[in-house]
Amino acid sequence: MRPVLYAHPFSSYCQKALIALYENDTPFEFMMLAPDHPDVYSEFAARWPIRRFPILVDRGRTIMEASIIIEYLSVHYPGPVRLIPDDAETALEVRMLDRFFDNYISTPQQRVVFDAIRPADARDPYGVEEAREMLDRAYGWLDRYMEGRQWAAGDDFSLADCAAAPSLFYADWTHPIDPSFDNVRGYRRRLLERPSFARAVDEARPYRPFFPLGAPDRD
Repeated sequence: MRPVLYAHPFSSYCQKALIALYENDTPFEFMMLAPDHPDVYSEFAARWPIRRFPILVDRGRTIMEASIIIEYLSVHYPGPVRLIPDDAETALEVRMLDRFFDNYISTPQQRVVFDAIRPADARDPYGVEEAREMLDRAYGWLDRYMEGRQWAAGDDFSLADCAAAPSLFYADWTHPIDPSFDNVRGYRRRLLERPSFARAVDEARPYRPFFPLGAPDRD
């Protein structure tokens, strides 16, 4: 039996898991979470009542959270691309950066987007401004951190880059990365050129009209 991923191709966290699967050509079954697949959504909700995706189902287990799915794949379906380094110190750096991209890029980015889909009388302009300020601080820190680096944790593509790719992709749509942050912009370009992420981006193209802020005509 192949692992089964319940996901949607336009979701940043689903793309994060898909990148890991594509990096090592891991065979899996994709279960589409969408309104026109109600049976799939019912199965998903029964397995994970919190209803946050993606989840991976394998060997009778349900694995939640994209980071943990990638950790699980590294243990049970290892491939030539070691997304979790064997070296313990490097692995700590990878996990730290994974948390950075999820918490300080993806979370504020989504806060801005979710505010846009609220009713007008329920919006939170103060929270949106806070989120945009967080993104600017995160971009600044990352620009310094990426000086002289190819990938987030050095020379090798890792879990951290799986997190970075969709985070920076959508963040730049939501709150553009300042042109002065050359290292961040260059890193984002390299991520878009990575075949695993390029595939995820292409698979999500049909859903761009649903981006609440309006998808830019690029990428």
